[in-house]
Amino acid sequence: MTTSIALEPRMPNPAAILPGVGEAIGGLIAATRAGGLPEPLLALVHLRVSLINGCASCVHGGTVEARAQGETDDRLATVGVWREAPWFTDEERVALELAEHVTRLADAGDAVPDALWSEVVRVFDEPARAALLLWIAVVNLFNRCNAPIRHVAGSGW
Repeated sequence: MTTSIALEPRMPNPAAILPGVGEAIGGLIAATRAGGLPEPLLALVHLRVSLINGCASCVHGGTVEARAQGETDDRLATVGVWREAPWFTDEERVALELAEHVTRLADAGDAVPDALWSEVVRVFDEPARAALLLWIAVVNLFNRCNAPIRHVAGSGW
């Protein structure tokens, strides 16, 4: 037996309710995007984090954004199982693994193991690392606002 969820949001997005929040988040997004990471990599990370968090709205939005960045169907279809798929670069694999660990902070005693952090340092310079960590945090912020209010996939932001 499956349980269906009403396809109506419980409330508007919290960022649209409190004055200045949307602008502040927009500023954080703009600053993070200026951190030098390729937009396709950001789109993949957005999609992976949103899949982990079960945010249908963000998975849909992330897929639309990734396609706009030229992402292929093969990569989009396998981002959730990126370890077993041949389509991803070493840089993307490190970013996706970091995204998984940061999103699942409490799942391990050491949120980001030293071996993974060493790979992150090897692949990304410090500004790129900062941008990547902030991007993961921003996507988690969106997921944690949209999933509880049941923001409907495809209904816009």
